Amino acid sequence: MKPFRYVRPASLAEAAEAHGGRPGSAYLAGGTNLVDLMKLGVARPDTLVDVARLLPAGVEATASGGVRVGAGVRGSDLAAHPLAGARCPVLAQALLSGASGQLRNAATTGGNLLQRTRCGYFQDVSKPCNKRDPGSGCAALDGANREHAVLGHSPLCVATHPSDLAVALSALDAEVEVTGGDGIRTVPLDGFLRLPGERPEQDTTLRHGELVTAVLLPPGAFGAPSAYRKARDRASYAFALASAAAVLETRDGLVSRVALAFGGLAHRPWRARAAEERLLGRRPTPEAVRAAVDAELEAARPLRDNAFKVLLAGNLARDVLAGLAGPARD
Repeated sequence: MKPFRYVRPASLAEAAEAHGGRPGSAYLAGGTNLVDLMKLGVARPDTLVDVARLLPAGVEATASGGVRVGAGVRGSDLAAHPLAGARCPVLAQALLSGASGQLRNAATTGGNLLQRTRCGYFQDVSKPCNKRDPGSGCAALDGANREHAVLGHSPLCVATHPSDLAVALSALDAEVEVTGGDGIRTVPLDGFLRLPGERPEQDTTLRHGELVTAVLLPPGAFGAPSAYRKARDRASYAFALASAAAVLETRDGLVSRVALAFGGLAHRPWRARAAEERLLGRRPTPEAVRAAVDAELEAARPLRDNAFKVLLAGNLARDVLAGLAGPARD
């Protein structure tokens, strides 16, 4: 492991000063991803700024009726919190399907969103990877790509985002609060996490030195029927081959609100806008749901080994939406 300087500041202002926006600096909170990457030689910071004690760790109701989740809130706590996970099934289900209980006790909400891909080529410093070493190539394109992207990828990167929580937050229209030298700004989650394009090394739209300080859940996140389903190679502690998070409300038998997001298919949670548009205002019959999901997945571009993901994701989405529609689908 490369030697590094460890700083434990007394305030977020001191943390920003210690970080300094330098490329060799990194913030440390739960450390469940960063420390692993340091051990592998993928991440090689020269300065670690420990913000674990400084990040907001509360869950609070907002004046608008939503909820503000501090970036330091641990996954296990968020899943069971009476203001959040206990009132929002899709959120709790996504959190509890991720990692192990021990890791959920350590991992933070902010860190969950910032975790890096689990692509084996990214984690192997002997292999070319544009995300780890821009311009070196993408070994996954012609390599073992069973677990890789089928939507939104580019010739430079076919990695997927590993977070379960992020998929649920996408379906809930969550926003991310970011703090930096220019103050506080709020970014929609789908504008915070990025597709690879020509810059796959950039996972987010964070400016260097900025810090995620909270996640904001809108009032509409609570009360509506919602659910999360995940398919993985084993039942415990495995990342999604495909997953689906959905929110569905009906009025007089017609869909009055719908949100659908896929995980395990792209560089970020894939919000299924085409499917949502086709379902809104219609009766959620099995035929209508199937047509909507199929229309969304027409954009898929499978790689050599992962065409099965398209079918798998479609089945998950149809199952989740059918369960939420209940009697209204008949």
